[in-house]
Amino acid sequence: MNIIIVSDKLSKSKTLVLDSRKLALLLSTWLAVPVLVAGGLFYYTLTRSVEIDNPYLRSLIIEAQREQLEKHQASLQASLNAMAVRVGQMQAQTTRLDALGERLVKLSGINKQEFRFDQPPAQGGPEGSVPQRSLTQKELQQQIDALAAKLDDRSDRLMVLESMFMEKHLSKVTIPSAPPVKAGWYSSNFGWRLDPFTGKNAFHEGVDFMAEVGTEVHAAAGGVVIYSQFNTSGYGNLIEIDHGNGMVSRYAHLSRAFVKEGDIVLRGQKIGLVGNTGRSTGPHLHFEIRIGGAPQNPARFLQAQG
Repeated sequence: MNIIIVSDKLSKSKTLVLDSRKLALLLSTWLAVPVLVAGGLFYYTLTRSVEIDNPYLRSLIIEAQREQLEKHQASLQASLNAMAVRVGQMQAQTTRLDALGERLVKLSGINKQEFRFDQPPAQGGPEGSVPQRSLTQKELQQQIDALAAKLDDRSDRLMVLESMFMEKHLSKVTIPSAPPVKAGWYSSNFGWRLDPFTGKNAFHEGVDFMAEVGTEVHAAAGGVVIYSQFNTSGYGNLIEIDHGNGMVSRYAHLSRAFVKEGDIVLRGQKIGLVGNTGRSTGPHLHFEIRIGGAPQNPARFLQAQG
């Protein structure tokens, strides 16, 4: 496109050549001017609306401000709701941790007065020299997130600790270390001795407690009764209790048994009475402990109990 410019001030006419790119740029500039003018007028009208006594413009501004305020309040309420849910979760987790702490105190034998889980720990101190300030919403959310992560970590650690305590407690109550009779004394120890019937050197696979007929016999540890009847191999009335992990305790020469095969017994439970049945020279309790079928010295386990 060619534009010829003629003027009295020019000695000769000039020709302006416009290609398609320059023409498009010119048209765009020509169209943008009204848009910019209209936008400027609109911005000026909004910024000066307070000074302009125009009810319609005032209502538009008030409505826009109200919508913006409602959006801000809705966003703030959503954040508060999310934090409230998180705080509720932490409160429930704290309740579980308090109960777990109570169990750990019982398992460990610590004085309950040293760890009062139903009361917050005492805190205090003088006011600092640095001025105090309120937390922002972002800082409060960060504090809640950090506390939640710490609660999760403490919960995992305490659960592991409880498992260790429980394992130790269970191993303690299932190891036959409680004396089977409250009265009595060793009339024959574990190991080699002269057989009272043959006079030959023989290995005694348990210990004998000298006690009167009818003396109560108690389970040395918790377990399951796997044998409760008369034994023809010389044990007489015999009770065997399986304590797990291949450990078995035997109570022989009984005059009476109070448990049957399959019964679950607790540590210290009365299971029978001392007698003089089987291969015996007089009233006593023959007590054995076997691991994997091999006889062990019961004195080691009873001494471990103290």
